[in-house]
Amino acid sequence: MNDEPPKRRLVRPPTRGGEVARTSAVRLKSAKTRTPSSQAWLERQLNDPFVVEAKAKGYRSRAAFKLAEIDDKFRLIGRGSRVVDLGCAPGGWVQVALERGAAGVVGVDLLPVDPLPPAVLLQMDFTDPACGPRLIEALGGPPDVVLSDMAPNTTGHRQTDHLRIIGLIEAAADFAVEVLKPGGGFVAKAFQGGETAGVIRLLKAHFTEVRHVKPKASRAESSEVYLVATGFKGR
Repeated sequence: MNDEPPKRRLVRPPTRGGEVARTSAVRLKSAKTRTPSSQAWLERQLNDPFVVEAKAKGYRSRAAFKLAEIDDKFRLIGRGSRVVDLGCAPGGWVQVALERGAAGVVGVDLLPVDPLPPAVLLQMDFTDPACGPRLIEALGGPPDVVLSDMAPNTTGHRQTDHLRIIGLIEAAADFAVEVLKPGGGFVAKAFQGGETAGVIRLLKAHFTEVRHVKPKASRAESSEVYLVATGFKGR
């Protein structure tokens, strides 16, 4: 009889996207050049099975699995779809959209993104009034899907940061309502406890279904959730 207590798992294996080989948890030796928070972040990255699988599959970020899971459930991206990706860096969502048969993908981010042909990737501010028309011109017509994984640069002031987050969600939703094809879909990053009631009212007025989704690849300790709206009714 084994009297030892059961060992706790240091990481959770992913529940989608294939099995990941289990390895012993990696612990970094303390370094004078790292802060405790930096040390913890590095250990979490090294022990995150979605990070491991993203590297194995050639995805640019673990966020690719979030979109893949959402699309598995809601079937947003079909062969021949046109997709706009707001806040596309480093390109994981663009990779998933192309993998799933999108005929046209246009992404935009403040940061430069390495090319992912045949996608068109723009480096500019989505809130610039000139950005929306540039995206549609590059796509060659209205999109079937608008994706937004945008997050603002934080200031450290909680109320200011919260208002910036809500502002980006509202801007993405307004853009989707303005440009989507009838029957199209919209996905946007939000946060639990965020004041998104106004955005949800807008989406419910223009889509047949609006849901909150927390993908399994989204870390449990994160307040991150996604708004998923399907069945765009038109303007």
